[in-house]
Amino acid sequence: MMGEVFAAVDVGSYEIALKIFELSMDRGVHELDYIRHRMDIGSETYASGHISSAHVDEMIRILSEYKKIMKSYGVTHYQAYGTSAMRETKDILIVRDLIEQRTGIHIDILSNSEQRFLDYKSIALKYDQFEEVISRPTAIVDIGGGSIQISLFEKDTLFATQNLKMGVLRLHTAMKQVQATRARYSKLISELVNSQLQVFAKMHMKDKKIENIILIDDYVSPSIQKIRHGKKGDDCGSVTGKEFRKYLEKGESLSDQQVAKLLTIPEDNVPLLYVSGALMGCILEITKAENIWAPGITLCDGIAYEYADRKNYIKSPHDFEQDIIACSQNISKRFLGSKSRRETLQKIALTIFDSTTQLHGLTKRDRLLLNIATILHDCGKYISLVYLGDCCYNIIMSTEIIGLSHIERAIVANVVRFNHEEFEYYNGGSGYYKDFSREDYLRMTKLTAIMRVANGLDRTHKQKFKDVTVTLKEKKLIINVDTMADTTLEKGMFGNRAGFFEEVFGVMPVIRQKIML
Repeated sequence: MMGEVFAAVDVGSYEIALKIFELSMDRGVHELDYIRHRMDIGSETYASGHISSAHVDEMIRILSEYKKIMKSYGVTHYQAYGTSAMRETKDILIVRDLIEQRTGIHIDILSNSEQRFLDYKSIALKYDQFEEVISRPTAIVDIGGGSIQISLFEKDTLFATQNLKMGVLRLHTAMKQVQATRARYSKLISELVNSQLQVFAKMHMKDKKIENIILIDDYVSPSIQKIRHGKKGDDCGSVTGKEFRKYLEKGESLSDQQVAKLLTIPEDNVPLLYVSGALMGCILEITKAENIWAPGITLCDGIAYEYADRKNYIKSPHDFEQDIIACSQNISKRFLGSKSRRETLQKIALTIFDSTTQLHGLTKRDRLLLNIATILHDCGKYISLVYLGDCCYNIIMSTEIIGLSHIERAIVANVVRFNHEEFEYYNGGSGYYKDFSREDYLRMTKLTAIMRVANGLDRTHKQKFKDVTVTLKEKKLIINVDTMADTTLEKGMFGNRAGFFEEVFGVMPVIRQKIML
């Protein structure tokens, strides 16, 4: 396969970045250029929900320049993403259309979980020691302008992730509001964030010990790499907890001008560096981590690596889909979901999905969403057995599932909801389909039909059916089950669920029981 030149654009909270990459089978992903333009739109959108005309004009000017740079490199494909500042803009559709009309650059908006997943992917794909690091208790701390994401790993498995609205720009704005001197940043930021961090630790860490922190940010990470410059191999981005605390103490004794000169960064960036450093100090205190590893990756790297992976220029060394599943399993565990019931439903639903591909025309990604729906099918019982569907929906929509977009999470939530409640049709004016396209609705409907049939086969929650197989024969979906249990209830209550499946796919599910000897 011939190589190509790819561009990644990150319209962030406090800067707009462009990275140009060369992609090839031989070299994988090779960075050619990195251009950054400081522009604080986050403070404005977080406070008012709008981007001023002056800032929109400035964005148009910067992106027009980026378009020229992309053309000069012969870029064949690009991907531009907006993050939290654009996500929180009320008139974002108008702003995006205006920018596209003036520059020709189309900007997609990342949900928080998608953004963090891209950051996380770029670490795994860029650094060989990632697998070794996360085999031990590790926290990935991803510090953005509007919020931070803390993801916990143990034995190569993601077991918890949480978004906290205490990003660098939000905290810096708070420091300006109270007119804090830089000497007081550390104390005041501790007061602001420690209550949230303590709740996070109580919920997710308990007695777990965190050995390593992998840091993703735009200020502390580059500074650590500059301070550690000259160390062997990847050690240039690694410091111990003790060393990091010493750097913080030393920084407090220097002026902004001295810090800017020492680290060769703009003086305007120094206050944000202090905020990020103080925040990391608080996280270090809560986790008691021994080491901080700052690989120096950016969202642009994640964008490029995802594109390269999709186009087979590189092969991912890590099973990212398993991380999404592990995250969902931990949500189920937190809300006391039944593991045996989940595994039975999962097996039946995925068997039906895999056996009916010619009927539904769904993708591998849709299979993942169905899998997650089976995992979270009963999470709402933690709150109410009477309003199970609504409670499941609200828990799923309120809980971060790293790697899923907002629409994908809404599809999962609705599949689970309609597994328990009467189905609502697209033209019925349901508020549950907000932002759904016709295609999203059809995906959700097909997955719901499969989920309902699977649930009908285990209606009494006693896992009676073993070794389920599915075959299509004329206008029937023959579900063969081996069991010696009494299945009177399952067969008697299967009608409604089978009827909905027939409505969606034009095929009637039929249970065929083979008595086990």
